[in-house]
Amino acid sequence: MHDLTGRTAFITGAASGIGLGIATALSQAGVKVMLCDIEEEALATAVEKLKLTNAEVDGVRADVSLKAELQAAADATVARYGKVHILVNNAGVAGGRGYGHWTDAGWDWVLGVNLTAVIWGIEIFGPLIEAHGEGGQIVSTAYVFGLIAGGSPQYDVSKYGVVALSEGLRTVLAPRKIGVSVLCPGVVRTQIVNSSRNVPRRFAGRIGSLPPTEGQVADAIKAFQHRTNNGIDPLYVGELVREAIENDWPYIFTDTEHEPIIERRFAAIKQGFDRIRGRTPRR
Repeated sequence: MHDLTGRTAFITGAASGIGLGIATALSQAGVKVMLCDIEEEALATAVEKLKLTNAEVDGVRADVSLKAELQAAADATVARYGKVHILVNNAGVAGGRGYGHWTDAGWDWVLGVNLTAVIWGIEIFGPLIEAHGEGGQIVSTAYVFGLIAGGSPQYDVSKYGVVALSEGLRTVLAPRKIGVSVLCPGVVRTQIVNSSRNVPRRFAGRIGSLPPTEGQVADAIKAFQHRTNNGIDPLYVGELVREAIENDWPYIFTDTEHEPIIERRFAAIKQGFDRIRGRTPRR
């Protein structure tokens, strides 16, 4: 998709942060963009600001962890623009607690937004992209914790799942003229640490609070909040995503900060193979 002019994109989690950065970069390239977010007021503000730049954009409110709402958002996009060429599964939340303190609701919420919604997004929008035969791209946001465990167990599992799904579908969808990319950003200036503001009512009071014994975790969260406040510009991330769509990159990184950690993980995996190299498996 070297020429994005006139194409249509649907982006979740688009009212702020990385999603808004991607929406801005794509609209600047002449893409018609449907912004989707659970935060109605922030969504309306984002759409109005983009319209001031003469961008062809619109917005639809949806809780992507509910399949019916995501389907309704897709229907609204087709009704508004007729076609969809680009799907960006970007909505994400950071939440859940460590071993011994996690809850069913915490798992349901984080996996629902970060992973299940990505699965549903591809299930719903994949056929829409195939239908017009003009090709397209699916981009799903994982974060570096999709390659190295370092967040909460719920977050890590959800993001590893996004990476696995993207890698597996890339070869499956290529013959159908759909590219698949996974975005693994580093520390970006977003509100991810404040994800609890968007906990749906059905999970209210059931996610779990940080136990007093996890004071070090609380300190780590505060430190990460400071880092995100001074993180990478979301528009820069959006520009990288735009370039990735144009050139069908399989992986999209924003910086090299975590590369040594990922290399150590790969080295540990290789070491596991080296330990049994030369042995004949018992049949």
